[in-house]
Amino acid sequence: RSVYDDQPNAHQRFMEKLDACIRNHDREIEKMCNFHHQGFVDAITELLKVRADAEKLKVQVTDTNRRLQDAGKQVIAQTEEIIRCRVQQRNITTVVEKLQLCLPVLEMYSKLKEQMNVKRYYSALKTMEQLENLYLPRVSQYRFCQIMIENLPKLREEIKEISMSDLKDFLESIRKHSDRIGETAMKQAQQQKTFSTALQKQNNVNYGRNMHLSRNRILESKNDITLKRTFEEDDEHEEEVLTAQDLVDFSPVYRCLHIYSVLGDGEIFENYYRKQRRKQARLVLQPQSSMHETVEGYRRYFSQIVGFFVVEDHILHVTQGLVTRTYTDELWNMALSKIIAVLRTHSSYCSDPDLVLELKNLIVVFADTLQGYGFPVNRLFDLLFEIRDQYNETLLKKWSGLFRDIFEADNYSPIPVANEEEYKIVISKFPFQDPELDKQSFPKKLPMSQSVPQIYIQVKEFIYASLKFSESLHRSSTEIDDMLRKSTNLLLTRTLSSCLQNLIKKPHIGLTELVQIIINTTHLEQACKYLEDFISNITNISQVTVHTARLYGLSTFKDARHAAEGEIYTKLNQKIDEFIQIADYDWTMSESDGRASGYLMDLINFLRSTFQVFTHLPGKVAQTACMSACQHLSMSLMQMLLDSELRQISMGAIQQFNLDVIQCELFASSEPVPGFQGDTLQLAFIDLRQLLDLFMVWDWSTYLADYGQATSKYLRVNPSTALTLLEKMKDSSKKNNIFAQFRKNDRDKQKLIETVVKQLRSLVNGMSQHT
Repeated sequence: RSVYDDQPNAHQRFMEKLDACIRNHDREIEKMCNFHHQGFVDAITELLKVRADAEKLKVQVTDTNRRLQDAGKQVIAQTEEIIRCRVQQRNITTVVEKLQLCLPVLEMYSKLKEQMNVKRYYSALKTMEQLENLYLPRVSQYRFCQIMIENLPKLREEIKEISMSDLKDFLESIRKHSDRIGETAMKQAQQQKTFSTALQKQNNVNYGRNMHLSRNRILESKNDITLKRTFEEDDEHEEEVLTAQDLVDFSPVYRCLHIYSVLGDGEIFENYYRKQRRKQARLVLQPQSSMHETVEGYRRYFSQIVGFFVVEDHILHVTQGLVTRTYTDELWNMALSKIIAVLRTHSSYCSDPDLVLELKNLIVVFADTLQGYGFPVNRLFDLLFEIRDQYNETLLKKWSGLFRDIFEADNYSPIPVANEEEYKIVISKFPFQDPELDKQSFPKKLPMSQSVPQIYIQVKEFIYASLKFSESLHRSSTEIDDMLRKSTNLLLTRTLSSCLQNLIKKPHIGLTELVQIIINTTHLEQACKYLEDFISNITNISQVTVHTARLYGLSTFKDARHAAEGEIYTKLNQKIDEFIQIADYDWTMSESDGRASGYLMDLINFLRSTFQVFTHLPGKVAQTACMSACQHLSMSLMQMLLDSELRQISMGAIQQFNLDVIQCELFASSEPVPGFQGDTLQLAFIDLRQLLDLFMVWDWSTYLADYGQATSKYLRVNPSTALTLLEKMKDSSKKNNIFAQFRKNDRDKQKLIETVVKQLRSLVNGMSQHT
């Protein structure tokens, strides 16, 4: 740096100094070469000396090398072979090591394929998990491992599809087996209930004998459908009771649940399963349109529903989370509302009480079965009370027909009994007691007709039929007793009463039949207390119990008697009208025949024979009928005289009419019905008698003078009635005396009639103004 940085001539001086230094080094080299030159020469001389030896040595070495090469060729070959073998050994060792890593992978994959082939999908998923997490990472560099890794997701999807397909097949098959599962479950519930009931009866020492007898009779009834027959198995030799697990293979559900859980899609599977089961529930709850026609339709409907919920209950207890209690409760509440609506609708079409009773039995077993699985069924038992009312209605309709048939077949004559055996047969059917009749010798007649014991028997049969429905409703004996009494009251007060009322109104029922109906209702009324005892014996509830209802047969039969009595009065009056209609008076006759009219004598004879039949009636009824007949006869005769179509009446017609009224009075005084006091019955004709006496004696002065006084001889004669009849006689007198008007007596009589007519008109007008 100083060369370039110093004075301008520094470079030159540097070069000069450098040349000087070089010359010095050259002189030193030359000195050294001169010093070693001799040694160099000596070395060259020695090399020249050994040149020949070197050539010889070279030949020897070349020969030795050739000989060595020839001798080592085999060694080289062996050495190369050794090298190659050692490379192979190293390669084999490497391959073995790698195969030892790959073999477990291949074995696991082979195991996976085998598990897929035998449909062990859950195990296959576990194998896949081991492959992915443990084996494949060790050999992931190989191509076949990559292929495996790419295939595993496809296999998972295949497993999901297969398991879902199996689940769908399971859901389809479960629909086919639901009725069988339900039928089996209902049979098990009924067997358990029957066993518990039998055990309870065996342990209950004070179990009522009457209840036992009555229930035995119910079971022996031809219309009773026992549950043993309802759920009788096709295989009579089957000893083991099948369960839902025996009838259905649930493994598809378990597999699918495990598979989806392993794959992390458990929630998807749960939602799918619940959705599909809800759809199936709606299908199961949908009834057939003709389900109400046969009990088999109801049985199949209930069996399917029970089978559905038995399966859900099984799934609830053997799986975790697939279905929950909340889910099953919601599903059951939805189903229960639908079931109740369906039963309400279809049961309303049932008109056969036997079918309604079978339906009740099925509902009870249905409710007991599901209650055993933990489902609330109180609403079903509430529904049974509604169906009970419908059952009673069907019973009432059925018994209405039975009562009508009994009444139609009755001859309405007292029951004849020829000997003691026949008498006991009747008494065994109907509780009849009459000490006076017992004293009579055979043959004799019981006062009631054949319909009375038949009606009594049918009422008892109705009580039995009503009791059938009250059983198994989990109600106390007091409630059952109350049900029986209420239904029996309906039978008496509505059905039997209606049949009696219709019977009484029928045209072919005559007076004799009406009398017998009154007698029959009296005995049926007396038998009501025996029916109360009968119900108490069945239910073991004493009649002295405060809440025990009473039978209202008293009012029923009283109303029937009143209706029959009224019908007797009506028919008597109708018969009197028929006789009156055939009356054929010659209202212009000059004088009477001297004897009563034939129609009236026939009418009186009819009344006498009729009132003789009334001797079996209560005294007041016969007296009322007799009084009513006499009053109606008197009124009809009065209306005949005052008929507006009758224009003229002669004195001879009045005399003939008077003879007929005298016969009526004689009939009344003959006491056709005992019990009347004095001339009470004759008073029915008092209006006619006073009117006819007035015209017969022509005592107008007395009538007009005493009119309005309490002591008047003609107190019952109304001025308007007298005026009407007098005007008819006036017209007749004018017609008959048209050529005798110049006779003084006739003129005087005509003037008298005109005078009396004027006075009567003034009385009538005065009465009208006063009114």
